[in-house]
Amino acid sequence: MHLLSQLSVGMDLTKIVLPTYILERRSLLEMYADFMSFPDLFERIADCELADDRMLAVVRWYLSTFYGGRRSGLAKKPYNPILGEVFACCWNSPSVKASDEKVANGPVPTATVNQITFVGEQVSHHPPVSAFYVEHPSKKLQLNGHIWTKSKFLGLSIAVHNVGQTCLSVLERGEEYLFDFPNGYGRSILTTPWVEFGGKCSIRCEKTSYHADIEFSTKTFYSGKAHCLKVEVYRPAEKSPYATIRGQWNGVMHIKTNQTEEVFLDVRKLDPTGKLCRPIAEQKPNESRRLWRHVTAALKEKDVHRATRCKFWLEQKQRDAAARRALSNVAWKPKLFEQVAGGWMYHKPLSKRGQFPHQEK
Repeated sequence: MHLLSQLSVGMDLTKIVLPTYILERRSLLEMYADFMSFPDLFERIADCELADDRMLAVVRWYLSTFYGGRRSGLAKKPYNPILGEVFACCWNSPSVKASDEKVANGPVPTATVNQITFVGEQVSHHPPVSAFYVEHPSKKLQLNGHIWTKSKFLGLSIAVHNVGQTCLSVLERGEEYLFDFPNGYGRSILTTPWVEFGGKCSIRCEKTSYHADIEFSTKTFYSGKAHCLKVEVYRPAEKSPYATIRGQWNGVMHIKTNQTEEVFLDVRKLDPTGKLCRPIAEQKPNESRRLWRHVTAALKEKDVHRATRCKFWLEQKQRDAAARRALSNVAWKPKLFEQVAGGWMYHKPLSKRGQFPHQEK
């Protein structure tokens, strides 16, 4: 109740220090990595020969990411990443045979060409922007994106507006799929908090002119169902969708075409693939799990006071570093991402390295 007394409806929560007990035991950068929990759906995109099927494969993977990132459904808040914080991991490919061949100049030095890799970096503090990059060399897929989160207090809820865009590149076909993100809401924050999404999003491919319009519906006083969504998928120059998908992002979704209606995706039946991360002892000081290890350990032991002290120490260290840069008139420069028109780009993407296994020389 002490927290609520400091807040008013519509207040920007970006600069509000939220209590430690509502924290989830992972950084926001790691949560973005968890969007890739179902890499089999990601790599199927490259296997589709027909544009119709490829677009639906992109939509299916996109819809799975929300469940991958929020499987618990609890409205716990990930750690706000420290400026310069990095999270890196990889996944074994479910369909491609394992290989010992390392990826040259890749984002994760230990990764092989048949693994999917992720790296994220906190590139800005004001506003808080996270940039992230994913690649799958053997399938010739890469993904580059950034998200700027803006939080507001709504009384009994917290709204998170996700500003940003992601580009998924199917390199072998020269296709780029641009998509954005729905708003997130932490509901019932005084009782049993839970998460839902709301708002309109889209997925668009300029080369093929396919696009999908997506609407996440929030639960209303009169509506009995939560977590509902609707997707309409369009071919080039057609005014009517060739496929319509309805359901719940954390449950079953059905697809209806001119010929059939069937289950499109049941996320509850998906088997998440575990992330592969280096041991904390081998990580650099700015890597998420090492950086937040004392806060995480205290939260695991339910020692909220110690977690709060450790969190404050990290945040104060960040403030002191910012003050020193301001005094020296030195601007912060991210190490892995470069600012470009409209966003942030990983500095050595697969498309520029030419690291395409099995490609003819």
